[in-house]
Amino acid sequence: MSKTEKAEEMSFLDGSVAEIATLQTQFDVIRFLKRVTQYYNCRTFMVLNLPSITSRELSENTVVTNWPAELMSQFDKSGLMQTSSGLAHLRKFTTPFVFDLSSDRGVINSSDEVTQIFSGFGIQRGACFPVHDRLGNRGAVCFGGTGKTFDQQQMMELHYLSVHVYEQLAQIRSLDVKTNDVLTEREVDCLNWTAAGKTSAEIAEILGLSEHTVNHYLNRTARKLDTVNRTQAVAKALRSGIIK
Repeated sequence: MSKTEKAEEMSFLDGSVAEIATLQTQFDVIRFLKRVTQYYNCRTFMVLNLPSITSRELSENTVVTNWPAELMSQFDKSGLMQTSSGLAHLRKFTTPFVFDLSSDRGVINSSDEVTQIFSGFGIQRGACFPVHDRLGNRGAVCFGGTGKTFDQQQMMELHYLSVHVYEQLAQIRSLDVKTNDVLTEREVDCLNWTAAGKTSAEIAEILGLSEHTVNHYLNRTARKLDTVNRTQAVAKALRSGIIK
C-alpha cells in the first residue's frame, strides 16, 4: 500500500469515527453503515444483540441491517439460530473472525444449506466483530459480500468502527424515554396484536379497520419508536413496557 493510499484510509477512518458520534437515530446509523460497506467492497451489514442460546429468531435480536427480508425469513425458518457455528463462536469468544463459504476452513460451517441460502443473496465472504456497550451488553457487527477476504489492516479498521457503532446505538436507545406518550391507543392496540402473532389482515378484522389502516398504524409506530420494521417495534415496545 502506498503512503497516499494509507493516508486516505486513515482519513476515512478518522472521519468515520467522528461522524459516528453525531448519529442521532437508527436510520442515521443505517445510512452510515451503507457507506462503510461500499467503502470496504461489501454488500451487507448487520448489528445484532447477542442472542441467548434459547432464542429462536435472528430477526428479534437484530438492531439494524440491510439484509433482504427474504434472507432473514429463510434464516429463521431454517432454524439456523440453533445450528449456527458463527453465533456459537460469538457466545464463547470475543475475537473477530472471518468466514468464507466457498472454503471448509473458518468459524462458520459451510453446509450445503447455509451456502445455498447466503450465496443466493450475494453473501459468500465476510467478517464478524464481537462488541459490547458500556453497560456490558454484548453484540456483534457483521459484514458480508462476494469480495476478497479482509486483510489484517481492514479487520482492525472495521473492528474499531464496529465498537463505536454499537456504543452509539446503545446511546441512541438510552435517549428513547417515555416513548409510550407518543403512541396513540390504536397504535398500541396494533402493536399488542402483532406481538400476539396476528397478521395485518387479522388485526384489521379484530379492530374493525381496513388492512391498509393497520399497516399505516404499524409503519407510523415503527417510525415513532425509531425502528426499521414492525418486528423491531414490537421488541422495543416490550422492552420499554409500552406493551406486555
